[in-house]
Amino acid sequence: MKAVLLDGFGGVEVLRVGDISIPEPTDRQVLIKVRATSINRPDLVQREGKYPPPKGDSEILGLEVAGTIERLGPGVTDFAIGDRVMSLVGGGGYAEYAVAHSRHMIPIPDSMDFESAAAVCESYITAFLNLYMEARLKDGETALIHGGGGGVNTAAVQIIRALSPNCRIMVTHAPEKKAGCRELGIDYLVDYVNEDFLEIAKTVTANKGVDVILDHVGAAYLGRNMKSLAYGGRLVIIGVVSGIKAELNLALMMVKRQRIIGSVLRSRPLAEKTAITAEFKARVLPRLADGSIDPIIDHVFGIDEVQEAHKTMEADKHFGKIILKMN
Repeated sequence: MKAVLLDGFGGVEVLRVGDISIPEPTDRQVLIKVRATSINRPDLVQREGKYPPPKGDSEILGLEVAGTIERLGPGVTDFAIGDRVMSLVGGGGYAEYAVAHSRHMIPIPDSMDFESAAAVCESYITAFLNLYMEARLKDGETALIHGGGGGVNTAAVQIIRALSPNCRIMVTHAPEKKAGCRELGIDYLVDYVNEDFLEIAKTVTANKGVDVILDHVGAAYLGRNMKSLAYGGRLVIIGVVSGIKAELNLALMMVKRQRIIGSVLRSRPLAEKTAITAEFKARVLPRLADGSIDPIIDHVFGIDEVQEAHKTMEADKHFGKIILKMN
């Protein structure tokens, strides 16, 4: 089968398309004929040699797949050959075939094509997990989401709009992504180059603060994030692109009864991923099926264009997801 392979670690030049053996599904796994996958920022970090896959998972890049079931492994009884499915994978998405655990697979609604389905699992499950299962966002609260235009950010906005229509949403964004963010119907837009999200958070909440923050920036935002939180506010950190060390005012955190939640998805145990997937299927999949949540796709590349796809992610000018389609 064709797959994207790494010639060492480094820039996009280490990516090449080659031929390798088709993987074999083991107990409770299925073999998926991949029609599309997506480019996610962790793929770039793994390409640089800084984010190895969990033990036992494929060394091939790619954290999610959409396609059809080609073969069933032992013990799989709830799916059939030919079913259209999307799934999280610990690795292996950048290939014509990939194995996935049957408990992590999600049926693709008839209304969705494979490219749209390939945009769902990593970003939309990440957004749902951290907003609703970790931070326990309630309808009527105010959420601040950093990184306007990114896959997780756009997913988070759509999920909140569908599940908690009375929530107020604030998003930080680069200047060039303002128009796209405005089209999503976000309540408060913050140009992080020219505006201070802390001051705007105070203004729009009458100094109360926001209830939930979803942050991938890390160290550089920690102080202002904590000052932006209301009493009982929850900060969920899902990335550390600005660094891993920062000072924290513990007294303020204690007095305001705030919580800081660290969260990753890829390395969670099988049972946790199974529970997360089940909750997502129950609450979000119906909204994907009826079209009230419609994945935003910036660009679709072919597998032979994988270097260009990574360059697009690195440039950070995209809005929504970057899809890699198998030829």
